[in-house]
This record gives sequence, structure tokens and C-alpha cells, in this order.
Amino acid sequence: MVVLGIDPGIGTTGYGVVGEDERGEVRLVTYGAIETTPGEPMPERLHALHSAVSALLAEHRPESVAVEQLFFGRNVTTAISVGQARGVVLLAAAQAGLAVFEYKPAEVKQALSGYGNADKRQMQEMVRMLLNLDHIPRPDDAADAVAVAVCHLHSARLTRLMNATES
Repeated sequence: MVVLGIDPGIGTTGYGVVGEDERGEVRLVTYGAIETTPGEPMPERLHALHSAVSALLAEHRPESVAVEQLFFGRNVTTAISVGQARGVVLLAAAQAGLAVFEYKPAEVKQALSGYGNADKRQMQEMVRMLLNLDHIPRPDDAADAVAVAVCHLHSARLTRLMNATES
């Protein structure tokens, strides 16, 4: 199973591609960030984001896409632009015919660290340890996206186990 994890943003969208082999071992395929140019009109930034996500989907052919849900803070302008970026990511996944799974930040933290209020540093270190990496993925948006992908692999594994015991 291969999952594309996304941490959406209009300036920087983090991505992480994570796979699970036949033995259930989780491995990092790739990660990075899609950046759009500040000052460009919003439609052009969204188009660039859509093109980049579509290219990732075509290159890595994941079975599903895991996206971090919008955390609404005090900055309404930021929330709106992140919502637009999320919409573009969801559109690209739908156009590719892929299932999309959305996770709240606390769900990702709980799945990886066992603590829904883990801080950013703890989460980054858990990503590094779980994937047996020499270093924490950078930028932070990429590490967050990898965490979302790993969260989905754990969730999918649990769902498979539950379905197997019901059969």
C-alpha cells in the first residue's frame, strides 16, 4: 500500500509518500514541499498547486490520499487560503479517482505518539523514529505530511484487522 500524505497550505504544501510492504513494514518513499510564489494572484497559485499535486499522483500512483483537516485558529484569512489549497488537493485526488481520508491534527498526534497534544518537536522525532530515518524531514510541512500518511497506514491496518476478525 502506498499513501500520499498532504499538509495543505497556499504558500507551502507539504507532501510525503509512504509505503507499506508485505510484512507491514512502513517505509518512506519521498517527501518535500510544493511552494507557490507570494504576490501571484490566487488563481495562479492554486493552479500551480493543482498541477504539482497531480504530478505527484501520476508519478507515485498511491492507493489513497491522506490530508490534514483544517485547524481553524484565530486568523480567518489564513484559514480561508488553507481551505482553498485543501480544495485543490481534494480535486486533484478526485480527478485521479483516489479515495481521500482526512485526519484532524490531534488524530495524527494520537496515532503516532499516543498523545493527542504532542508538540511539533515530539511529532517530528516520532516520524524520524518510526521510519528509521537519520534526520527529521524538512521543511516542517513535509514532516507533517509524512505524519499524516503514516497515520493513515496505521488506521488502514486497524481497519483491515477489524474486518478480518468480523469475517
